[in-house]
Amino acid sequence: MSGIKRALNSLTDTDLLAGIKSGDDIERAMRFVYQSYYRMLENYVLTNTGSQDDAADLIQEVMVTFIEMVQKERFRGESSVKSFLYTLTKNLWISELRKRENEMKRNEEFEIGRDTLEEDISQFMTYKEAQKVIMDLFESLGTGCKQVLTLFYYENLSVKEIVERTGYENEQNVRNRKYKCLKELTDLVKSSPTAFNNVKAALRHAK
Repeated sequence: MSGIKRALNSLTDTDLLAGIKSGDDIERAMRFVYQSYYRMLENYVLTNTGSQDDAADLIQEVMVTFIEMVQKERFRGESSVKSFLYTLTKNLWISELRKRENEMKRNEEFEIGRDTLEEDISQFMTYKEAQKVIMDLFESLGTGCKQVLTLFYYENLSVKEIVERTGYENEQNVRNRKYKCLKELTDLVKSSPTAFNNVKAALRHAK
């Protein structure tokens, strides 16, 4: 190809495309493309939030795509090589930015989900530890108080249901017993700062 043998700075688009399509002296043809258009393409990436490394990687992809399209006759010089390379660079970079944005969103969603999960696990562990402290306190109150408070607060039974479940004569007796047991529990909690903090945690994280 006589056109490819010309000086690099005198290659026409026709010579360039012919050389790439035939494969004759393709390295020389691409050296001309790099020398002529690299800075223009790099500047586009740099002015659109990209780095020099981004530009180098993208332009390499542009050149590979350009060669492939020419050799498969998907580009036959309908526009100038300069315009085609610029448009190809623009489209590929926009696609890359969208990909990065989507990846960033996925990472943010993952981090938010992970933080939420860690917080839920932490709260659950705090709740379970506090719950154990409360149950230990219930044990120290005696069987009667443990039964009434457990049925009321853990099984969520009404006073009427507790009367039916236990041997108390009426609802008023259950209320009186509950009040007395709560008073004893409150006194126990107040006497221990650790128990007080754990009871508060249990109440705060109760589901």
